[in-house]
Amino acid sequence: MIRPRSIAIVGGGLMGAGIAQVFAVAGHSVTVFEPAEAIRATVRSRVSETLSLYGLDESVAETVAVTGNFALAVERADYVTEAAPEKLELKQKIFADLVAACPATSILASNTSVIPIHRIAVGLPTAERIVGTHWWNPPGLIPLVEVIQSQQTSDATIQATMELLASVGKAPAHVTKDVPGFVANRLQHALWREAIAMVAAGVCDAATLDACVKNSFGLRLAVLGPLENADLVGLDLTLDVHRTIIPELDRSDGPNPYLEAQVAAGRLGFKSGEGFRAWTDDEMKALRRKLAAHLLAQRMAAPRPGSRT
Repeated sequence: MIRPRSIAIVGGGLMGAGIAQVFAVAGHSVTVFEPAEAIRATVRSRVSETLSLYGLDESVAETVAVTGNFALAVERADYVTEAAPEKLELKQKIFADLVAACPATSILASNTSVIPIHRIAVGLPTAERIVGTHWWNPPGLIPLVEVIQSQQTSDATIQATMELLASVGKAPAHVTKDVPGFVANRLQHALWREAIAMVAAGVCDAATLDACVKNSFGLRLAVLGPLENADLVGLDLTLDVHRTIIPELDRSDGPNPYLEAQVAAGRLGFKSGEGFRAWTDDEMKALRRKLAAHLLAQRMAAPRPGSRT
């Protein structure tokens, strides 16, 4: 049993509020630092709404402290998670400030999705206590947290982080090489690259592509990983398939021009009401509800991380 800790979250947006919720539900003392007043004012209400959606005690939201004072948020923290926008210079500044303001024993974690941890910690004198912890959205329902060890991160920092995350119901995965995108995002965006390339080439439209994924291999991914699947069908068959398909896959070394054109035209997805397809408010709300219901059902059906089936 992990004793209650003082947890600080830097950033009160979507991920920051979700991470705060997970630690608060587990009984830890949680403080969220958020510089933007408008966002700061909604942290507790968003946590409360999510707890209600998940069938959990909404009053837990009131235990989350929210402040615009950085030093106050982190001065006594045992463990800090940075959940700021995905901008390297901003994260480097935050971690320099954390090293100066936190206790010397604090573990300092970044929720970056793709930035290597050594780039964030570069030049800092206590890089051994800086670690990557990539949570997935929504944080309260997705078990995985990738725990990324840079060359400077100590084994003790990794062990303590893994134990803390496991104690709050997460499934921490130790990533031993600090590469961009870590493990899961490298896989996810390899799929997205090919998906965007096929739509751009007119192979099918976006709705058809998503339907193909959801009605085929998407159904089995929760219990059958890609390398398990290769073993299941046979590596000889996998090799034969790869000899045909690998030369045909997209080999772009940058974002697809089709994606760049979408963004340039202001088609940003849910943010603007149109992306690869158009979305009404009702459709967006329905998809979010469907996702939450699906993940809740999966959580109820699945064994707890670390248990045996």
